[in-house]
Amino acid sequence: MKINRTYNITVLTLFPEMFPGSLGYSLAAKARENRVWDLQTVNIRDFADDNYGTVDDVPYGGGPGMILKPEVLGRAFDANIPGKDWDKIVLTPRGKPLTQNRIKKISTKKGLLIVCGRYEGLDERFVKSRSLEEISIGDYVLTGGEIPAMVLVEAISRLVPGVLGDPESVVEESFTDGLLEYPQYTRPRDYQGFKVPEILISG
Repeated sequence: MKINRTYNITVLTLFPEMFPGSLGYSLAAKARENRVWDLQTVNIRDFADDNYGTVDDVPYGGGPGMILKPEVLGRAFDANIPGKDWDKIVLTPRGKPLTQNRIKKISTKKGLLIVCGRYEGLDERFVKSRSLEEISIGDYVLTGGEIPAMVLVEAISRLVPGVLGDPESVVEESFTDGLLEYPQYTRPRDYQGFKVPEILISG
């Protein structure tokens, strides 16, 4: 299968060793091997300005936790500036909910840069100065943005031409056109008293 372009993804993270994670298996992994999409990770700590690799500091105004420093994040971002037709996303609990429609739009771009937060969060000035879009994968809190990044990448990669063997697979699935996919069945016809609906076997 001829691929016209490679969909490129760059992830800024304090834990690049977490990748590709689940993306290193099944259809996503095969498509990456075939250069249908590509994933690069950047260690934010490499851009610290001291010998200790300091990337965070206490928040102004007090409170628990530590905040990722804007100058460190800024250097990491500027050293990996995305192309003009790339989305730039930071994963935060307060971001806009991730939807299938948003995923569709992201998948049509040339690439994607994701910033993974950690600790108590990122300095807001970095988010604003680099015009990052804030996205949330749900109303709950995780330790960092790495797992949400994998969720986002997997959802997007499925829509990149050449990842799925059958392009029609994404046409009639859940959340396409705002609908949920219907229940599915396979053999045997009777499983512990639960039977396949007659309409599916009547021809």
